[in-house]
Amino acid sequence: METMNPRTRIPQPQQHAMRSIPVPRLPFASPLPSLLLLLIASTAPSSPAENTSLPGCPSACGDVYIPYPFGIGANCSRDGFTLTCAMTTTDGGSYKPFLADVEIIDISLSSGQARVYNHISWQCYDGLSGEVVSRRWSLDFTDRPYRFSDGRNRFTTIGCDTLAYIKGHKDGDSYRSGCVSVCDDAGSLANGSCSGIGCCQTAIPRGMSYYEVSFAREFNNSKVWRFDPCSYAVLVDEDWFEFRTSYVTSDELSRTEGGRVPLVVDWAIGEDSCEEARRDRAAYACISKHSECANSTNGPGYLCNCSSGYQGNPYLQNGCQDIDECALKEKYPCFGVCTNKQGRYNCVCPPGTQGDPFRPGACYPESLSLAVKLIIGISTSLVFLLLFGLIIYIMHGRRKIKRIKEAYFKQNGGWLLLEEMKSQQGLAFKIFTREELESATNKFDKNHILGGGGHGTVYRGILKDDRTVAIKKSMMVNERQKKEFVKEMLILSQTNHKNIVKLLGCCLEVEIPMLVYEFVSRGSLFQFIHENNQKSTISLDARLKIALETAEALAYLHSSASPPILHGDVKSSNILLDESYTAKVSDFGASMLVPINETQFATLVQGTCGYLDPEYLQTCKLTDKSDVYSFGVVLLELLTGKKALYLEEFDTERSLALSFILAMKDDRLLEFLDYQVGDKAEVELVQHVAKLAKECLSVRGEERPTMKEVAAELGRLAKLKQWSSVEHIVTEAEHELHPWIQHGNEIEHLLGE
Repeated sequence: METMNPRTRIPQPQQHAMRSIPVPRLPFASPLPSLLLLLIASTAPSSPAENTSLPGCPSACGDVYIPYPFGIGANCSRDGFTLTCAMTTTDGGSYKPFLADVEIIDISLSSGQARVYNHISWQCYDGLSGEVVSRRWSLDFTDRPYRFSDGRNRFTTIGCDTLAYIKGHKDGDSYRSGCVSVCDDAGSLANGSCSGIGCCQTAIPRGMSYYEVSFAREFNNSKVWRFDPCSYAVLVDEDWFEFRTSYVTSDELSRTEGGRVPLVVDWAIGEDSCEEARRDRAAYACISKHSECANSTNGPGYLCNCSSGYQGNPYLQNGCQDIDECALKEKYPCFGVCTNKQGRYNCVCPPGTQGDPFRPGACYPESLSLAVKLIIGISTSLVFLLLFGLIIYIMHGRRKIKRIKEAYFKQNGGWLLLEEMKSQQGLAFKIFTREELESATNKFDKNHILGGGGHGTVYRGILKDDRTVAIKKSMMVNERQKKEFVKEMLILSQTNHKNIVKLLGCCLEVEIPMLVYEFVSRGSLFQFIHENNQKSTISLDARLKIALETAEALAYLHSSASPPILHGDVKSSNILLDESYTAKVSDFGASMLVPINETQFATLVQGTCGYLDPEYLQTCKLTDKSDVYSFGVVLLELLTGKKALYLEEFDTERSLALSFILAMKDDRLLEFLDYQVGDKAEVELVQHVAKLAKECLSVRGEERPTMKEVAAELGRLAKLKQWSSVEHIVTEAEHELHPWIQHGNEIEHLLGE
């Protein structure tokens, strides 16, 4: 160790008689002769509990009690708990217990902990020579039944230019953390405050059996040496440590117990759990009657404790003795007649009295006056009447709620739905109770809200079978929807397509029915496109895949469902993405069923601005081509990364569909598209997709393709992109015309000029 210049005010940590180095690698201090050990034990203060050590073994070393499984001398302890009793030289030559060279302060059987002295590591700067000297300590309990207590200890650094690291082993794994404390002058320090100004503390993980300290070189007190030349770091008992400003401005801390501080270690018996240890009765440590076993909370092993009503040493035969509670009135107050029992005690009022014997003056004579008895009787009767009235009120309220729920169930077609479900075998559709959905959403807690819109609010719920679902709580419903509700629910529940959100069930016990859908985890396509901070990284393959899957879902609804289903509110926020980014069409709040013999009709459907079919706005008639138009807007969102209604300069709101048509007309398509899909190698493919979008956005519905044709074309483009280059796509496109492209010169060829 380097010597400091005597002119600098640098604390010199005192040298302790027993040097702290890794415990397993040092021999124990030389044991005292047996007679001397017994002499030391006999001069120690009387123990608060008898029979804490094995017969013939010292029960104390100096003023520290040594309870079994700890012990001093041969055959006085369990493996790993052998201590030595040695005389120190720093405090007048008193005897102290040591685990190797680590001094034991005290041992607790009930908590399974012991406090030991731990050396303080330090680093000092000599302002005259510019020299940095340090002393770093480590402590190693590897292969021993000890762990540093994560609940009691804190890694603590002290200094105004200090960064120290703690490195250790945690259940066989390496661990490293650090703590930094800084300050410009001593005036910013405050007693009792360890918040990073002159003092820093951080927690440690469970399972640590070894640690060492190191200091960062760039933090060496060279900037603050005039009032703080030294930095300190140590793992210390949090309850013992209280920061003082003098720890920074003087060498007070280094003079504490010879440069040592208390450290709490958790100990345990063996490496087995209680259940495993009980199988080997010969090695099982909890041998006393009225003892219990508890698994260690910090590493492997277990602890023993006396049962409730008993005290002593559970590791010894008959070590747990009954507590005489009657003799310990301060701890077990009794102001009546106290009778001690095995493991418990009785406390009753004296004969001829009654009341509460655990409170002073609460026992009163049994003979009461007529007035007192009358008051007690009337009071009891009134309480009984109040309770009876409350029970009647609660029962009446429950019956009323039940009648209301039954009325809603009937009004919403519940009985008809049950009959339909019975007639259709194998229908995977469930009618949920209101209580089930309230339990799944924590009574529709706002923290469970996934989103909301014009048709209602969607909540995330977890059913009793641990399935995660989406629960839609509608805001309003019209009479037509009520009448058709049962029929529509059954049909939608039978809709089976991988790109359509599955309807699992409904709840009819409320005024407006609630729907239960499968949960789709990655949110909506709107969020994926418009709320993704790195949306430019979305590949063309991903966009084309999502567009194709959405088109296939809508084509299924239009062409394969029986009867056909019109969605009525196709938009990016109603297209969800699962874990693998597979598109799933959702939210049928605006949907309606199409009679087999009708292709268009008037409806009160409510769509969303920016996606609404212009022909619908003129005629108020919803057709399958209305969904095609809305899908065209979604396709533009995928291509451009813009919203259906977006803001340009000066916060001017623009229609994406109109802006796109103008861009196509002025040959500004590539400028209008998202730059990510404007890659040169894919320009022609993007142009074909854009032309398909333009066809979908035709003002006249009859000039738009069907969703089945749109899906087929997107599927063809996706396959061509996988099979060949863009040139191949162009070549193929020139020879393949589509059936809907026959509406005159005003419609451009989808795949060629």
